[in-house]
Amino acid sequence: MFLACAAPAFGSDGQQPLYAEAPIDPARCAVEDDSQGWAARALNRSLTPQLGLPAVPHPADNAPSIEKIELGRKLFFDRRLSINRTMSCAMCHVPEQGFTTWELQSAVGVEGRSVKRNSPTILNSAFLNPLFHDGRDVALETQFVAPLVARNEMANPSAGWVVAFLNRDDDYIGMFQQAFGADASLDRLGQALAAYQRTLVAGDSPFDRWRYGGDGTALDQAAARGFDLFTGKGECVACHLVGDQDAMFTDHAFHDTGYGFMREDQRQNPPKTTRVQLAPGVFVDVDFAHVAAVSAVREADLGRYEVTEDPADRWLFRTPTLRNIAMTRPYMHDGALNTLRDVLDFYNRGGPGHPGQSPLIRPLGLSEAELDDIEAFLNSLTSPNLDCLAAEARSHPPDNH
Repeated sequence: MFLACAAPAFGSDGQQPLYAEAPIDPARCAVEDDSQGWAARALNRSLTPQLGLPAVPHPADNAPSIEKIELGRKLFFDRRLSINRTMSCAMCHVPEQGFTTWELQSAVGVEGRSVKRNSPTILNSAFLNPLFHDGRDVALETQFVAPLVARNEMANPSAGWVVAFLNRDDDYIGMFQQAFGADASLDRLGQALAAYQRTLVAGDSPFDRWRYGGDGTALDQAAARGFDLFTGKGECVACHLVGDQDAMFTDHAFHDTGYGFMREDQRQNPPKTTRVQLAPGVFVDVDFAHVAAVSAVREADLGRYEVTEDPADRWLFRTPTLRNIAMTRPYMHDGALNTLRDVLDFYNRGGPGHPGQSPLIRPLGLSEAELDDIEAFLNSLTSPNLDCLAAEARSHPPDNH
């Protein structure tokens, strides 16, 4: 049995996440007999369905093991896997921040190079297919290649360059032999990273205990009303599916919500001033020309079209899961909406109303009180083991030398 871990919550300003207990105490997240360590617990978690979630799908050719999980965690944190040894996977998917990044709307790669999209959480990525905002990959075993070689992410000249490093490093030589009985290779690198990511499973939220666990007290009245609105008047469930046995809150499909079109219109017609946050709750308006003078040119983002080059796929983005949504801000594919209320307001007014947007996106007429209730429901999707996952992730110092 896992010990209960303190669930994170937001502060009174709606911006600053607070933890009921800090700093993280790994002992709270351990079982009584912890002789095998965190990786054994992680392996067990990936093999044991959690309330509200289906069983983790493990590929037949990549059965999980403690050795693969330990190796995958080490790879995930190792900055030496970038061209100048400064960037790791964990720098965009921060364990203590819901395995995303709260401070940045869009990710930043090697030498401060801008990435035009927000870092999606990798919590429960085991259940997602396809992956990325535009669905350009379909498996955890292969999705890592693009960040490794992207010029604005880890910027390696090739994936083979990284494999060659792994086969020169004594620690990795031993760990690959323990995990696979073979030297490092591109496929084994992907299998180890995937095995670790499939342990980042977070269910058993208050909503799950209420809907799937039979605990009528797990949700307060506001959250229960919010669920009724979510599945009824708000029509959110049309894309964020809720099943009878489990719920991933996504249809794994692509939709034009109008948001991508709206952001491109804003890119082409920038405002005279832009709001800059100096500190939590402290903003100033700055002449946009001053910001543009020291910034890279913002790229257009055509969504799914950039994968298929089918004009019908312009502005389409994958429906994200809503699990742990309160802990994975900012929102939308480019992170330009900072709060859940910003997102709810966008959908309540029916998006921008551009001609090609999905007919599902239309004015909803929800009152402020109803929006409050939906937000309360979304907050009930936060799992209690997030700080335990972060503690496991930090079980060893990263390799930065």
